[in-house]
Amino acid sequence: MTQYIINAQKVLENNFDLQSEEKVLIVTDDDMKTIAQHFYEAASAKGNETVLIQFPANYKSGEEPPALIGNSLKEADVALCITSASLTHTKAKKEAAATGTRIGTMPGITLEMLEKGAIEAEPSVVVSLTAQFTSLLEKGSEVRIEKDGETLTFNINGRKGIPSTGIFREKGQSGNIPSGEAFIAPLENSANGSIIVDGSIAQLGKVSDPIKLTLKEGRLMEAEGKQGEALLALLGEADGRLIAEFGIGTNPAARITGVVLEDEKVYGTIHIAFGSNKPFGGQTEAGVHIDCVVKEPTVWIDGQKILDQGKSLVDA
Repeated sequence: MTQYIINAQKVLENNFDLQSEEKVLIVTDDDMKTIAQHFYEAASAKGNETVLIQFPANYKSGEEPPALIGNSLKEADVALCITSASLTHTKAKKEAAATGTRIGTMPGITLEMLEKGAIEAEPSVVVSLTAQFTSLLEKGSEVRIEKDGETLTFNINGRKGIPSTGIFREKGQSGNIPSGEAFIAPLENSANGSIIVDGSIAQLGKVSDPIKLTLKEGRLMEAEGKQGEALLALLGEADGRLIAEFGIGTNPAARITGVVLEDEKVYGTIHIAFGSNKPFGGQTEAGVHIDCVVKEPTVWIDGQKILDQGKSLVDA
């Protein structure tokens, strides 16, 4: 048994508390099948009824998977989505979780990430930090972010703060693995100003040169540079350009790798996403959801500074 399979078994045991009688579904695509095979073999070696289903890799994060996959997710007790783009914010995942399936989404995970980094974090630390920041989001109304002389503001009043810890031991629990973030859906037309993205962008990798994003009434109006142009192309011309998510990283073991699955979990970072947010309390269904990671921001919620150039002030 390889170390990859051993680590995959640890995910099944530690994150899901997988029981012997539970049915496991591995969802993957043509580009991620090699990594997905390790999880398939891990679950099979434990004696669980295990099925792997694979589909073409020609889709974007937030786009719905084939209906056959959506139906299969509902039949499993535990499902792992090991895919190139993210199925996290899709109706298929949400509807399967509503039937009781425990789901871990792992978009873009690499073999290196299966060995070290965010996946090594102490779960109790991630749970504690995530709870603190989720509480701030839950109670908050106005958010202000400053970075390199640029300011972005938006409203989160009335929206639900969501913890993502990577621990899914109860029916219907779901989210990223590895994880560690608190996030929320801003009011769609409330964001105004500019923000500097210097970490990474989902499906585009690490940011080579900082990108200035300009928003007006919740819509992304401009994105500088070649990667900015690529971001606009991913989002399309319609509702994909609406602000969808504000998230705060809460995993001290996470690193900027170029894979947003881990990058957006880095403690001291925040991320802004565009596109779909209806699956977690927003109003937009856009067929795309793209996260943009910002390193060392300064953040206020209702006038309380919670991050100072990436340093947490929550316990100060």
